[in-house]
Amino acid sequence: MSDQSKLRLASDIGGTFTDVAVFDEASGKLTFGKALSTPQRLVEGINNGVAKTGADYKDAGLFLHGSTIAINTILERKGAKTALIITKGFRDIYEIGRINRPDSYNLFFQKHEPLVERALRFEVNERVLADGEVEKPLDDKEIEALGDHLSSIGMEAVAILFLHCYRNADHEKRAKEILQKKHPNLFVSASHELSQEYREFERCSTAVANAYVGPKVDRYIGEIDEHLRGAGFKGSFLIVQSTGGLYAADQARQYCIRMLESGPAAGVIGTRTLCHTLGLKNAIAFDMGGTTAKAGVIHDGEPLTTGSALLGGYEKALPVQIAMMDIFEVGTGGGSIAKVEDGMLRVGPQSAGASPGPVCYGLGGTEPTVTDANLVLGRLSADRFLGGEMKLDVEGAKKALLKNIGTPLGMDAIASADGILRIAITAMSYAVKGVTTERGLDVGDYVLAAYGGAGPLHAVEVARELGMRRVIIPTAPGVFSAYGMLFSDLRYDFVRTWFTRLDDASFDAIEAVYKELEDEGRAAIDAAKVKPEEIAIRRAVDMRYVGQEHAVTVDVPMEVFQSKDRTAMKKHFDEQHEIRYGTNAPAERAEIVSLRTAVSGIMLKPPQEKIAAGGADPKAAFNGNRSVYYEAVGFVETPTYTRDKLLAGNKVTGPALIEEHASTTVLAPDDQLTVNAYGHLEIAVAGRK
Repeated sequence: MSDQSKLRLASDIGGTFTDVAVFDEASGKLTFGKALSTPQRLVEGINNGVAKTGADYKDAGLFLHGSTIAINTILERKGAKTALIITKGFRDIYEIGRINRPDSYNLFFQKHEPLVERALRFEVNERVLADGEVEKPLDDKEIEALGDHLSSIGMEAVAILFLHCYRNADHEKRAKEILQKKHPNLFVSASHELSQEYREFERCSTAVANAYVGPKVDRYIGEIDEHLRGAGFKGSFLIVQSTGGLYAADQARQYCIRMLESGPAAGVIGTRTLCHTLGLKNAIAFDMGGTTAKAGVIHDGEPLTTGSALLGGYEKALPVQIAMMDIFEVGTGGGSIAKVEDGMLRVGPQSAGASPGPVCYGLGGTEPTVTDANLVLGRLSADRFLGGEMKLDVEGAKKALLKNIGTPLGMDAIASADGILRIAITAMSYAVKGVTTERGLDVGDYVLAAYGGAGPLHAVEVARELGMRRVIIPTAPGVFSAYGMLFSDLRYDFVRTWFTRLDDASFDAIEAVYKELEDEGRAAIDAAKVKPEEIAIRRAVDMRYVGQEHAVTVDVPMEVFQSKDRTAMKKHFDEQHEIRYGTNAPAERAEIVSLRTAVSGIMLKPPQEKIAAGGADPKAAFNGNRSVYYEAVGFVETPTYTRDKLLAGNKVTGPALIEEHASTTVLAPDDQLTVNAYGHLEIAVAGRK
């Protein structure tokens, strides 16, 4: 970045709101903006958010962006017309999958539905063996003819999966070259570019998913890039990956699947920074926006990641084999629609989004949402929402609650709203359990760091539901994911399948593989227009006990490789296996399955500044009283406080509301809040009455 371009812009597009954070490297100043998302032309939402910060694209050297477009395209099945080219004899592996049946007695179990129907899967007469030797050469003319056929039937994208391409990718490379040369408008995704691991079903699913979202993501990023350049932006356009790292926009247009959890991952990076600042080792990153609630884990100071994920839930999911944050998501957000089905109250996963939005927005919504319930119960202010920029319609929300929920179930509007929140809180607790209890972690050992526009509204109740005793609401929670992007680094993840018994492993051979991968990462960072402060490398190894099928990813310190210490590597594996599965076998032999490395270009970070100190009494921030409903005691006159006027050391005992521009923190009776030195709200959660 040049000396004249010290402004860094970050934008996160959510289902309801678009958040913008601006960091001025010269002054250290942070500015935030929040605007309704614009589904018809998403770049308009970015423009509106940037305008609210007072920044100008011309002054920026970096534009960072996170979006859920890739994951939403898959979940909504709105991707491109996609074909699959695969090795002869393996046409059906994509449909057969792993035949997962997690619950033998579930009569409603559904098998995964492929993104490409069988008629659009085409076999090619080539074959590479498991050791990389070519048994049957690729026929160029066969690929040319197949490309012509795909073009004639209107295909927009094609995925290529040839067996054992992680050992020898020559056939995939040649097939892609032929297709792109003759059909430049066809989006081509080759599996070896996304994953160099074994397991042909998972690699196939990853390549197909990338091709399926490719044309849409390519157009989307291209539209933003064109708009930025037209507005005078001359800096680097970077996208947040699912790991929380950054990569160039032109790479994102080709390897789209790596931005699946783009926005949520940035929030986890922000939570890691929060933990480092406060000296916390373990925390849950809890993000509740307008459409979903998501949870990730900071364990021993670092985010937990995974080498694969299932899209759409375990029962009927399609796997993707890429490095990403270990994030669990539920379809419960502020805009989640409540309705009565079969005599029961249900909340989500359908969302009112930004258009028409919740009923109280007055933009045409007719179905009550979680936000409407919060407004009717007094937890939100009709006059101070978004700092007073948006007035909310209380009576409209009440009428919608009564009509759609109360009348069918024989309840008034208040009971309907309370029921909606109880269901929502239970659903959100599942997201936290999904990344803790189901991973063998004790949720009681963690602090809940809550953000997103709706996170602070529900955080304390979610914590109480789970038996957690401490909640932290960071500064600017409503735009925290955009803020988290400012703490992201350039990052490139690599993995290579490399089977060997640990006892027989040659550390020189291991080092050679890592060097090749890490040199590729360094080259990618050197090619970026942005020059990082330094290069950092983290290594991991996928390991399993001899005789096991599935492996565990183990972070291994560099000194273990330098000292060539097999015993230390085995100990790290045993410890990780016990965390994940509750058991281990130190006496059993282990083997290496894959080698992983992450090469990061460390970027300059915004400073963590302390706020002015004051006494325990928060009287300077007091902003009047409001009647608020609490499940245990009903309506109570509740003091409200303006967060910007709180001082370090101020203490608040619930019931209370802490209001700020893009969010409201709710304290139930007996909850205890303390403002720490950095302005974060630390809450001691009272026990359940």
